[in-house]
Amino acid sequence: MDDRELAARIKALSKAVTSDPPATVIKLLEELKRDAKPTEEQLRSTKAGVTVGKLRANPNKDIARIASEIVNKWRKLVEAAKEAKKKSQAAAASGASSPAPIASPAPASSVYNKPYTGDVEKRHFKTDKVDINRTSSQTRNNTIGVLYNGLAYRRTESIEEVVKRAVEVENALFKACKGENQEYRSKGRTLFTSLKRKDNAALGRRVMSGELPVERLVVLSDKELASEEQRARDEELEKENMKKAQVPMAEKSISDALKCGKCGQRKVSYSQAQTRSADEPMTTFCECTVCGNRWKFS
Repeated sequence: MDDRELAARIKALSKAVTSDPPATVIKLLEELKRDAKPTEEQLRSTKAGVTVGKLRANPNKDIARIASEIVNKWRKLVEAAKEAKKKSQAAAASGASSPAPIASPAPASSVYNKPYTGDVEKRHFKTDKVDINRTSSQTRNNTIGVLYNGLAYRRTESIEEVVKRAVEVENALFKACKGENQEYRSKGRTLFTSLKRKDNAALGRRVMSGELPVERLVVLSDKELASEEQRARDEELEKENMKKAQVPMAEKSISDALKCGKCGQRKVSYSQAQTRSADEPMTTFCECTVCGNRWKFS
């Protein structure tokens, strides 16, 4: 069974699960069990393993049973193929010095293990044909895809290397945030943005090389994730805005909502200014009208 036929059967199975009676699903599964002998590459490209694997938790016991039998069968086929390949390679290595009557071409190595040779500006998990379904959660799988896009940008590491690192980063992020919460989603977007910045290529290089451990990466602040050039620009902007903010104002606002930490009075004048980059909160400059104490916060 080739890739196209297997993909067509998996598509029909997915449709039957949502709209057809259990008997139809069971029939399709029985046919897959009898006819399909997919390779590991076919399972990845058609997502057959993922689709059938999910049916092991189906409330219909017969569907769940057959799905489990298929998954076990396919797993044994893949393991057997790997073992046969190892033996073949070992035999070839041991007999390399002996002349062979017929020279057989060596099998081509998978494109997933080779350095990337395409347009590094347009690398994406979809165009690289990466299976991002590595967990039982679609949210986590999508995050793996986003991180892959960020790590692969302008890089020539193989698909396998990048997806392995993306999975490691997502796993570290999931643990650091203690689950799929708002912090997890926000930090995932921040990491992607930082990795995709053209002036921050060193970040992706450090992550891919292991110089920056993934456990450290996921807890860095926005400022720490920025490149040295970006931090220098932000610091310069902050200094410039601080100078502007220190220019005497004809009138300041008075608030009784602010309390002086020195004398405890609520007669505080304040002004606000943008002292950092535009996407950062404004800085509030306060002065107690009673004791003259000054402070700021953002």
